[in-house]
Amino acid sequence: MERNLKNVLVISFGFLLLFTAYGGLQSLQSSLHSEEGLGVASLSVIYAALILSSMFLPPILIKKLGCKWTIAGSMCCYIAYSLGNFYASWYTLIPTSIILGLGGAPLWSAKCTYLTTAGNLYAQKAGKIGRDVINQYFGLFFLIFQSSGVWGNLISSLIFGQTTTTVAEVSEDLMCCGAYDCMTNATTNTTASSGPSKTLIYILLGVYTGSGVIAVLLIALFLDQIKANHAESETEKMQTQSFWSTFLATFQHLKDKRQCLLIPLTMYSGFEQAFLAGDYTKSYVTCALGIHFVGYVMISFSAANSFCSLIFGKISQFTGRKALFALAAVTNLACIIALLLWKPHPNQLAVFFIFAALWGLADAIWQTQTNALYGVLFEKHKEAAFANYRLWESLGFVIAFGYNTFLHVYIKLYIVMAVLVVSIVMYGALEYLEAKNLPGTPTTVKEEITGSVDQQTRL
Repeated sequence: MERNLKNVLVISFGFLLLFTAYGGLQSLQSSLHSEEGLGVASLSVIYAALILSSMFLPPILIKKLGCKWTIAGSMCCYIAYSLGNFYASWYTLIPTSIILGLGGAPLWSAKCTYLTTAGNLYAQKAGKIGRDVINQYFGLFFLIFQSSGVWGNLISSLIFGQTTTTVAEVSEDLMCCGAYDCMTNATTNTTASSGPSKTLIYILLGVYTGSGVIAVLLIALFLDQIKANHAESETEKMQTQSFWSTFLATFQHLKDKRQCLLIPLTMYSGFEQAFLAGDYTKSYVTCALGIHFVGYVMISFSAANSFCSLIFGKISQFTGRKALFALAAVTNLACIIALLLWKPHPNQLAVFFIFAALWGLADAIWQTQTNALYGVLFEKHKEAAFANYRLWESLGFVIAFGYNTFLHVYIKLYIVMAVLVVSIVMYGALEYLEAKNLPGTPTTVKEEITGSVDQQTRL
């Protein structure tokens, strides 16, 4: 038990260190590299590469390298992205984004395989139920991992806070903040004139890169390798589902009408997260307050998201999923309308944090309940169902980050609102079909499958 617990803690703290760096960098991309939309373009490329890598790389690498070295090697892909940010250009950031995207799917798959195999091995020796041990391992992992959003953003704000800033106090500059931005790179001007110096940026990137290197060393030195024969069953399962079989099963699953109805809802998850990371941080926070406030504001999102994920996971058995989806839709819709009308100003500091916290509340419902809904509806075809989940959510990210540079913020808000409305209408049709086909069956979600799949939405 002590050895297994040590391995779970090593993986958990390794991921914490790695995603402290990546999460902080992701929040800053639209503000730090706003010239010609380089930052958000790199995020779009990451998710496009992730779609491709998830189809064939995980089973191949895990079979050849084993879980331990697949995790360590994939973490190096994230370090490459941090290094690319030192001299950010289309020739450094885009290639390293592709590398990160290719490493993302093997990283998460190897982590899941390792924890599942370790849990089953310990359960066999201790005479316990494998599922219970695995759930405990995943619970401990996410308890540690989910705090990465707080630490990464806190580091960026503390470092960038060392600069003396005179943010957009001039009324002409503030007019270019918010939904009706001027499309004249106001944020670029703000960052250049009053943002962090090159020295502070290099210090931040050095801390993030060092955090990633420590994560790799932690895995390489302290994580026990699972013997090939023990992990054989898990990797064989993955191998049989790899490439063409997974590819075909993913699209064959679209014959199920319920999956088609869930596509807009799944894509909306990508759209709403991309708006927060790409537009809210740039056109509202950085433009009005300065880049050093991005981390603090995103901490409120991460904290609300983690807390609400825990709360809604518990209360969903009493409220049912429909009430929670309604709450998320109303919250997001209210935020979108308010963001369309609101003119951000430094004097309204609390409002920036309130919007981020409300967005975190809604996102917690979208992540936990949509994952759980997939598990409940497609219990016999989970692999194909969750492959569809990853595909359509990643496509939402790719599209949202892709058009980021070319459209005004208010147009992007209208797009997010339209996708939300379509998602809720299609979800309502799905619930109607379920109630019609299975009268008298409860629609309350099964909570036990929620936690183990939520990590796929965060890369």
